[in-house]
Amino acid sequence: MRSSPALGRRLLAESVGTGLLVTVVVGSGIAATRLSPHDAGLQLFYNSTATMLGLAVLILMMGPVSGAHLNPVVSAADWWLGRRAGRGLTAGEVAAYSVAQTVGGVAGALLANLMFDVPQGLSGTDRSGWHLWVGEAVATAGLVALILALVRTGRGAWAAPAVGAYIGAAYWFTSSTSFANPAVSVGRIFSDTFAGIAPSSLPGFVVAQLVGGAVGVVLARALYPDVATAADDVVVPALRSTT
Repeated sequence: MRSSPALGRRLLAESVGTGLLVTVVVGSGIAATRLSPHDAGLQLFYNSTATMLGLAVLILMMGPVSGAHLNPVVSAADWWLGRRAGRGLTAGEVAAYSVAQTVGGVAGALLANLMFDVPQGLSGTDRSGWHLWVGEAVATAGLVALILALVRTGRGAWAAPAVGAYIGAAYWFTSSTSFANPAVSVGRIFSDTFAGIAPSSLPGFVVAQLVGGAVGVVLARALYPDVATAADDVVVPALRSTT
């Protein structure tokens, strides 16, 4: 009988992976402001490049254990598509993944603050406004559609560079700089730095990300009507053990 890695191992991978992703985002943002304090364009370039590369590495590292969702919206999309076919995550696993991802995201921000000797505290960076919510919806829809297209067409091996490249590009073509991830968004509340987001701005971002995720699923199903058959392989196929 072939089975996925134990749930505890998968949750550890999701928590550590999401935490390190937030550490990359926040840490590179802090470094960027110190290296180029008067050039916002260079700051965003440093931040987006580090995130693109870091995300690709983390998908390669965690993918064989948990699938490297690192994002509650991706986990929810996996469940939604596969629920009728008995594939992908169960509802309970989605809840567990989401908690692990969010806890990891908060820990990742605190770690970045610690490494750069930044005072721990909540962000004061306001990111409210309908135009930013549209940007988040677009960023998340594209991310989900990309992942589902890759797994349905048997190109999961390309997930690491493709997802990394997409997020790196979306830093620049979306008004919100592409958070596209509720767990990462929560984590970024806990760093009052270049990459932070004020707690009051979080609800709008999360709602936009959920809407974008739903749009991404609809788009993927329109392009690939049988995409649900690949739910077990989101984002990349986890290793299977034989027992």
